[in-house]
Amino acid sequence: MDIKQQHSDFYIDSPVIVTGCAGFIGYYTAKSLLDSGVKIVGIDNLNDYYDVTLKKHRLSLLEKYPNFTFHHCDIADSHSIKDIFMQTMPDIVIHLAAQAGVRYCLENPHSYMHSNMTGFMSILESVRTVRPKHTIYASSSSVYGNECSVPFDVMQKTDSPASLYAATKKSNELMAYSYADMYKIPLTGLRFFTVYGAMGRPDMAYFKFTDSIVNNRPIEIYNYGNMRRDFTYIDDIVTGIMGLIPHIPQSSVPHSLYNIGHNHPEKLLDMIEVLEDLLGKTAEKILLPMQTGDVYETYADISPLEKLIGFSPKTNLYTGLSHFINWYKTYNAN
Repeated sequence: MDIKQQHSDFYIDSPVIVTGCAGFIGYYTAKSLLDSGVKIVGIDNLNDYYDVTLKKHRLSLLEKYPNFTFHHCDIADSHSIKDIFMQTMPDIVIHLAAQAGVRYCLENPHSYMHSNMTGFMSILESVRTVRPKHTIYASSSSVYGNECSVPFDVMQKTDSPASLYAATKKSNELMAYSYADMYKIPLTGLRFFTVYGAMGRPDMAYFKFTDSIVNNRPIEIYNYGNMRRDFTYIDDIVTGIMGLIPHIPQSSVPHSLYNIGHNHPEKLLDMIEVLEDLLGKTAEKILLPMQTGDVYETYADISPLEKLIGFSPKTNLYTGLSHFINWYKTYNAN
């Protein structure tokens, strides 16, 4: 989507800041904006939560654009972040940098407090200083935990997070609301639902399963496979983000929250069958109990986003995984 073509009355006069630009969603968001002719200032600390080689590969593709500038910086470094914001004076901020992963918080909980709490506070303070037209930030479907009814509605109470990761994302929403209320800063949070696709995160199940099947290793399946996920292809996610940029919250508390998912949960075992079909190999399966911090099902009610911007995911699971497998084979052949 070209912002300039779709919204002729909305102008981006200064570079857009995209944090986490070497990450999965960050890369594709930055690329889409660059393709629209928008200048991007990308921020990423290139941490080693997963293979830094993949992050550097994404970054190298962005650096081919003349309208891209990169800062290797930790978002928790508040002084450096504020300096970047002051130099850029952005109209739009898209904050996607975070410590991701539900299971990793069992091993390294402090990394979540560093990036998702201290880092998010650093971004909010910088936004308060430069006052962009609109700031979009990443939340997560994890905030719904195991006690909300499906499909998940943003109006439901989300007071029982099942993991520290989910708790930090819920905290981000509350922090954003308070800043929107106190300082009248337009902020929009997006609850992402199991985003997948080419160049995706190696810690995600579909990626790990693929890698194991290809290399003749068994795959570990939690809750004995009795799980459902609202898998959402990366192109649909980026279409939603791009569509939301001009829709600045206008209420007395200019803060909005939206689910951004496929609105069609799939059984985990069905996803594995698709991978087996695409790879032409049968996985050796190890069935295990539910892991601490995990949830049984995710299912996004996307009707508010559909009403606002006409959001309608186009990519089914088979097609999306086909794109991923094609990329995986090419990437690992090089």
